[in-house]
Amino acid sequence: MNKKNNLGLDISFMDENDPFVVFKQWMSEAEKNEINDPNAVALATVNASNQPDVRIVLLKEYNSDGFTFFTNLNSKKGTDLKQTPKASMCFHWKSLLRQVRISGTISLIPEKEADEYFNTRPYLSKIGAWSSNQSKPMETRDEFLKKIDEFKNKYSDQNNIPRPKHWSGFLLSPTRIEFWKDVEGRLHQRLEYLKESNSWKKKVLYP
Repeated sequence: MNKKNNLGLDISFMDENDPFVVFKQWMSEAEKNEINDPNAVALATVNASNQPDVRIVLLKEYNSDGFTFFTNLNSKKGTDLKQTPKASMCFHWKSLLRQVRISGTISLIPEKEADEYFNTRPYLSKIGAWSSNQSKPMETRDEFLKKIDEFKNKYSDQNNIPRPKHWSGFLLSPTRIEFWKDVEGRLHQRLEYLKESNSWKKKVLYP
């Protein structure tokens, strides 16, 4: 018989008042079970015309302050987030039959943190950050490849490539986090955490 927590949910939901403790455990299990990119997450934004958009990004860091990802600030998502600094995320781990939904507010991370992360990236990724006018049209891919060669020549020292000012990180500070687990017959289990002042309130949701 499956063990349950104090709310009658599967023990994997734990008995924690801090959702980040649960997320850390679920992410750890995803890292052991997912074949590719357990940190891949769907990021939803909205533009100035209230048109939603969604794409997959890679979560690079998380702590009690929130969830950090990096991007070209002039990309569509970067423009959306500057115009409307709110977003939602959804992790879906097929191997575990689990998902996590997160909503909250957006802010730019400090430049020092962006520099530190940029310096850890592979050489070609750094060159790509300089070469790509992300989300903008080009005549052919050769145009992009030419720019890559230009920046390779400009930054031939692989250990000395500055971070472009148009490339940085965003922090999603959550106001809501929901954990979901698949159950046969679509009798799924859901646990929602809502932030109220400086504390989290949790409740079980109908599937």
